[in-house]
Amino acid sequence: MKTINDFNFKDKKALVRVDFNVPQSADLKVTDNSRIKAVKPTIDKILNDGGSVILMTHLGRPKGKVSEEFSLKNIIPEIEEVLGKKVQFCSDCIGVDAENMTKNLKPGEILLLENLRFYNEEENGDVQFAEKLSKYADAYVNDAFGTAHREHASTAVIAQFFPSTKFFGLLMAKELEAIDKVLKSGEKPVLAILGGSKVSTKITIIENILPAIDHLIIGGGMAFTFVKALGGKIGNSLVEADKLKLALEILEKAKEQNVKVHLPIDIIIADEFNNDAETKEVDVYDIPDGWMGLDAGTKTRLLNHDVIMNSRTILWNGPIGVFEMPNFSAGTIALGDSIAEATELGAFSLVGGGDSVAFVKQFGYEDKVSYVSTGGGAMLESLEGKELPGVKAINH
Repeated sequence: MKTINDFNFKDKKALVRVDFNVPQSADLKVTDNSRIKAVKPTIDKILNDGGSVILMTHLGRPKGKVSEEFSLKNIIPEIEEVLGKKVQFCSDCIGVDAENMTKNLKPGEILLLENLRFYNEEENGDVQFAEKLSKYADAYVNDAFGTAHREHASTAVIAQFFPSTKFFGLLMAKELEAIDKVLKSGEKPVLAILGGSKVSTKITIIENILPAIDHLIIGGGMAFTFVKALGGKIGNSLVEADKLKLALEILEKAKEQNVKVHLPIDIIIADEFNNDAETKEVDVYDIPDGWMGLDAGTKTRLLNHDVIMNSRTILWNGPIGVFEMPNFSAGTIALGDSIAEATELGAFSLVGGGDSVAFVKQFGYEDKVSYVSTGGGAMLESLEGKELPGVKAINH
């Protein structure tokens, strides 16, 4: 893997693709700066070598139109705060101003180019647009894992103009190593925990990871499709009725690969989808009509804990209850506690995918797991076994 550690940037200009697609408040202030913090080591390394940094990113979905709302100038104060350095800004990403500002950039300086998605050419993967961007620098660095699964000009096309000076940033390298640990090099036993609402969104992931794992915990709404397929009564719980046969096929494949599948044993049920609904704990195969499963039960939490504590490599994607409602968050919290405990005892834990990352941040588990992926879609596509366009562009 070619990373920026393989190159000295002294007196060189580095064009760095970052993912500063950060959430903002109504007055356009950054509300979560973790994506900016994540690339600081890459920027620091280039500057410490004596190089200069030209940052390019997208923000939101402006659909090729210039707009105040999606201008990167709004996030400059936060970038300067995190990096502890002054950031110059160019109000366009191509054109005369961009050419002049990049040309005059001195070692140790940082320049941020305006939102790439103000041009449709970015999302269309336009070669000429990529070539214009490439003219600004001596080296290209991709540190935007969150967009590595997109075939965009700045992530997948531009690298061809830097045949010998294209590199992964340190964040990208960490992301790829974390996924490699789960799929190839991790210490056994390897456990995957898949939650969330639908089996259909996880099929390819399950099929791809089965040869690499020893245990699979299935929780959340998707568990009810398996329970129903096995003949259980699931009441009004979430189910994908057209995926029952598939659920049984997955269980059969797991058996062939010697993967032990752990489904819930008991469940917290409610008489309506509401935090204040009436609740009780029942056997997962015997949910009465009119009731729905919304969280893992006591025995299930203990079972999950045992499986987690006996694993050395853990992948977690998707909550196992409706954690957004306080009365149905205990199962996912217990799961987070178990993963944190196993991690403290030396297991490697990777958390990825929108809802799990949201949970980990909300409940303060970020520093209690080994790695939290910054790229939901990109991580899931990697787990499906796909080579991401942004990764391929650097590797080939």
